[in-house]
Amino acid sequence: MSPHIPVLINEVVDALQVKTDGHYVDCTLGAGGHSAAILERGGRVLGIDIDPHAVDVARNKLSSYGDRANLINDSFENLEIICSQMNFSPVNGVLFDLGMSSLQISSPERGFSFQSEGPLKMCFNPSEELTAEIIVNDFPEDEIARIIKHYGEEPKSKAIAKAIVSNRPICTTTELSSIVSKVVGYHGRIHPATKTFQAIRIAVNRELERIKSALKQVVNILIVGGRLVIISFHSLEDRLVKDFMRMESQECICPPRTPICICNHHARFKLITKKVVVPSSAEVEVNPLSRSAKMRVAERI
Repeated sequence: MSPHIPVLINEVVDALQVKTDGHYVDCTLGAGGHSAAILERGGRVLGIDIDPHAVDVARNKLSSYGDRANLINDSFENLEIICSQMNFSPVNGVLFDLGMSSLQISSPERGFSFQSEGPLKMCFNPSEELTAEIIVNDFPEDEIARIIKHYGEEPKSKAIAKAIVSNRPICTTTELSSIVSKVVGYHGRIHPATKTFQAIRIAVNRELERIKSALKQVVNILIVGGRLVIISFHSLEDRLVKDFMRMESQECICPPRTPICICNHHARFKLITKKVVVPSSAEVEVNPLSRSAKMRVAERI
């Protein structure tokens, strides 16, 4: 298994303004790389991950930090409840690293990779009932096309869905990858199955819905001056994050032509990053998986 390399690690810790005994929630714990950096600077961490294997790996990695590292196997859509149960709020910072962990990508049996043969699962939480196999083999053609178009932004979604239905049953990741690749064709360095696999994975794990739910809760647990740091890896996530931060940094969110403000909305964040922060060329060379990372930062006011 290839080692997990945390993305933008120095930029993340600097953006969080980690202080000794400050409280920080790592909502996407993964292998614990970002949490280790926070702990190294003296912070206290509540690490959350929906993947039980990731929590086990991180627990081993962070064991030397003792009770400054509290790790929970749960979904970040339960953020407020978790913080309350752990007596860990208010907090000084919240981090989301929304990319897939290399722990998942490099494990063929998890079914995330289109380059290694494995079962069609794609579940962050192995106990999830919905799997990629169910979507691929049981969902109607028009629903598969909708998923691929909406979550993958794939122009050939209808043709891919038709090919999937025509080739049922599909049992492995490489079978699905081959079917999609024949429809899309090979152009450039991006694998033709990338968007379809992304779309199915997002649907299986309800990723966008969970992010939206968690972002609403962040406002309630951050102290004034606390930082929200989010790393995203594709346009749907980044657009969602950008829209949230932009809306929460405005005093009024009424439609432009509304003569008098009726929304009663007040800014709760100020934007720290006007433009996205991206990895340096040196980081991308060492860790090619970081190339599409985009980091945005906001501060609670």
